[in-house]
Amino acid sequence: MKRSNTCRLPTLIIALCLLAPAARAADQPQWGHYPTRNMVSTETGLPTTFNPVTGENIKWIVDLGTESYATPVVAEGCVFIGTNNAKPRDEKHKGDRGVLFCLDEKDGSLKWQLIVPKLTETPFNPYLDWPRSGLCSPVTVEDGRVYALTNRGEAVCLDINGLADGNDGPFTDEARHMTPADEPPLDLGPLDADIIWLFDVHAEVKSYPHDGAHSSLLIDGPFIYLNTNNGVDNTHRRNRAPDAPSLICLEKATGRLIAVDNEKIGGKVFHCTWSSPAIGEVNGRRLVIFGGGDGVVYAFEALKDIPAAGAVETLKRVWRFDCDPTAPKEDIHSYKSNRKVSPSGIMSMPVFHDGRVYVTVGGDIWWGKEEAWLQCIDATKEGDITTTGLVWSYPLVDHCCSTPSVYNGMVFTADCGGFVHCVDARTGKPHWRHEAGGDIWASTLVADNRVYVPTHRRKMLVFAAEKELNLLGTVELDSAASGTATAANGTLYVATMRKLYAAALTKP
Repeated sequence: MKRSNTCRLPTLIIALCLLAPAARAADQPQWGHYPTRNMVSTETGLPTTFNPVTGENIKWIVDLGTESYATPVVAEGCVFIGTNNAKPRDEKHKGDRGVLFCLDEKDGSLKWQLIVPKLTETPFNPYLDWPRSGLCSPVTVEDGRVYALTNRGEAVCLDINGLADGNDGPFTDEARHMTPADEPPLDLGPLDADIIWLFDVHAEVKSYPHDGAHSSLLIDGPFIYLNTNNGVDNTHRRNRAPDAPSLICLEKATGRLIAVDNEKIGGKVFHCTWSSPAIGEVNGRRLVIFGGGDGVVYAFEALKDIPAAGAVETLKRVWRFDCDPTAPKEDIHSYKSNRKVSPSGIMSMPVFHDGRVYVTVGGDIWWGKEEAWLQCIDATKEGDITTTGLVWSYPLVDHCCSTPSVYNGMVFTADCGGFVHCVDARTGKPHWRHEAGGDIWASTLVADNRVYVPTHRRKMLVFAAEKELNLLGTVELDSAASGTATAANGTLYVATMRKLYAAALTKP
């Protein structure tokens, strides 16, 4: 796959949880199924196709910026989507910014927006927060609160009502936050977001960002798990924060740091850490599953209690599985731009299903080998399970940043070589594969017994979710699509670089 001219981010949680998010039954309050991260929805009555030109099966269309990589999330009457500020909704906000829209689910009208200046340093380093890439992380919504990761690597809790019901604390300095540091604070207005609390990940845990922040925050009762986006510096040959944690846990109520991993993943990351965590239950024990930037899947014991004030615990590792054990482990950056030999990384989310973890892994899109796999791991084991935990491995065509969908004994995924795959979930044997004609960064979504696959070639493909290849339809889009399609409340949401489509069956 060729280097993208627009952004360097991949666009890119598991079993029962202690406390499920409060939401309408058909809402989609996070990226992927809660909490397994499985890209499968129970929605029915969705359109197979829609036509933005004729209006067929179109509920509404909203203009975004010019680069939008996030997946839409739908909850509590709102639709959330990240973008950039190339088409300002409020003229007081000028220049390159990360933007999170909160839209009305009924008609797509803007309720409020979170505006975040770009992360910079002197001298200017675009690799910290890539220009025009916008806010790339999908949000997680629960009980009137919106949890997000900004383009600056800040975990934030937002009031779902914005400033309409006042400026709730403890954080009350939104005017300063939405304005670049070298400019006077802007006045707050009715379209601005209300930040409840903010945790600056990079500043607090000393991780080093690269290209842009991407993590879907995982709620587990009173806990929030997220990655730290720790990566290389602008030379792509140095890991500045090798000892910083890659996975952390915050207290949901306050944003306080309460746990970190101690695996020293940071020094082994070939590019950056972009995978979001998942949770599964194995043999009565809840596990947090995490895909490292070093190509290793880690399982940690999920926290049970909030630590005492000021305490930061170490996450206890249960097992580790190296998805590419024969890849280079030393002097890793000497393999930069080597398309045949290099370390691997994980950019998708791991999916937990029936005691197994399904994950895509392979060489880095921009700097690594052109080789990737869909793998199935036995999650019931302990220790280093690299040689004992592999159930099967299925070769993909090229690099991959798509999270799998496990459905009716099948696994669906896509890769950057432009292929959509269907394999047997038990054995990994292929049922079919289809060449889409262009690279795919989005994850597959299974809904209404169909597989929805947005692509970078301005198309969305729709397949029957069956063992026989059956392409049901193709939707022509206005621009490339990197985010996963979302199904909620009888509506299919598809975000392209420039627009968000809400598609529903046209009533007679």
